[in-house]
Amino acid sequence: MATILQIETATQVCSAALSVNGETIALKELAAQNIHAGSLTLFIEEVMEKAGVSYTDLDAVAVSSGPGSYTGLRIGVSTAKGICFAVDKPLIGISTLRMMAKGFLTLFPDYTGLVCPMIDARRMEVFTGLYDASLQEILPVTAKIIDEHAYEEELASGQITFIGDGALKCSDSILSVNAAFSSLNFNSAANMSSLADQAFNSVHFEDVAYFEPYYLKDFVITPAKKKV
Repeated sequence: MATILQIETATQVCSAALSVNGETIALKELAAQNIHAGSLTLFIEEVMEKAGVSYTDLDAVAVSSGPGSYTGLRIGVSTAKGICFAVDKPLIGISTLRMMAKGFLTLFPDYTGLVCPMIDARRMEVFTGLYDASLQEILPVTAKIIDEHAYEEELASGQITFIGDGALKCSDSILSVNAAFSSLNFNSAANMSSLADQAFNSVHFEDVAYFEPYYLKDFVITPAKKKV
């Protein structure tokens, strides 16, 4: 029976959850700007206390591994690694986009189309991938600029539902009748539960010392417009 602490910080959502045997038993999350550094450890403590679980009771720690916000991912991964080091538990990395697609497919189990999770990467660029209803990867994770020709071939063959904080901004560009858009939040640590349990049972662990988030793009510092 695997008890796993789960952390998601790849977007503006700060989320912590606990699962047992792939089922979420406690969840705390909030969507707001720049709250991860100050709130994540508090959220973790809250779900641990709510579930009556101590850190030594954990079997593993799972963390959303990207792509996504550079700062958010660093906070989530460094927190997860710190807990793993402190209590000598294995680390599980979960693809953020795959986690989002899993959340959508869990909420809509009869859906038969494709799922396209999108994370806002500024302007008309998104971090994205494409999955079928069995969570098989149809197109690999990439940073993609969305225009009126995006996903033309795939949309000609059937329905695609676009999800995530990058999806709605693309709705004016992707105009196919086969395109649907969801405003629901799927960046939740609760959506890791079954994926983390599968990884645990298959002993798919990360190297705690060397594991890094999948940023997809280099971090770029924007120069200040005003000189001091």
